[in-house]
Amino acid sequence: MDTCTIRRTSVTLPALDEPGRYLSNVTSLEGGRGRVAEFRYADADLRDLDLADTHLLDGRITDLKTQRTRLEKLRVDSVEFTGCDLSSPQWTDSKISRAVFRDCKLMGAALEDVTLDNVLFENCKLDYSTLTRVRAAGPVIFSKCTLRETTFTAADLGAALIDGCDLRLTEFDGGKYRGLDLRNNDLSQLRGLASLKQIVIERAQKLQLAEALTTELDVTFGEDLDDK
Repeated sequence: MDTCTIRRTSVTLPALDEPGRYLSNVTSLEGGRGRVAEFRYADADLRDLDLADTHLLDGRITDLKTQRTRLEKLRVDSVEFTGCDLSSPQWTDSKISRAVFRDCKLMGAALEDVTLDNVLFENCKLDYSTLTRVRAAGPVIFSKCTLRETTFTAADLGAALIDGCDLRLTEFDGGKYRGLDLRNNDLSQLRGLASLKQIVIERAQKLQLAEALTTELDVTFGEDLDDK
């Protein structure tokens, strides 16, 4: 069973290359009875992708490009997304398990009430996104991703790890983050530090958090004042 492990966090990856497994090429992700299984979907350029009450199981989605994406009550199990460009996807009330997003653009994404369990985001762009009530029910890894000006609102990411990511102006607005591993990142421009209680960092990152707090509090240094 393949896994991705960074420090103490291990994500179980989709097992799509097992002996005897064959993935069939499909031309749509809208399967009969709302289920698409053991599939390969590639090189689609869509104006709209609108999926609701759908189950994607054991598949690869490669080089999918969309102009508008709405996903609701979508269940994803053992699926790889590679090289996809989903323009400002709106993804709500869904569960994603044993999935990989690799080299994908999800900029401006709006995820709300989405549960993640054994999910890897690797080298993805999630800038300017909003993740509201997103819950890590199992291990989740963000590796070498950009999360600039992304906001986590009321999220539960205690089982998550963020490693080697761009966190410029990333904001945490309430939620549960006890155990969130933020080592190997520059934390100096984080926002919403009051929400990040009991996270895991390196000692060297204390100065970065101090810089972030100084900026967030908009303090004035006395030596910069003109006392004359």
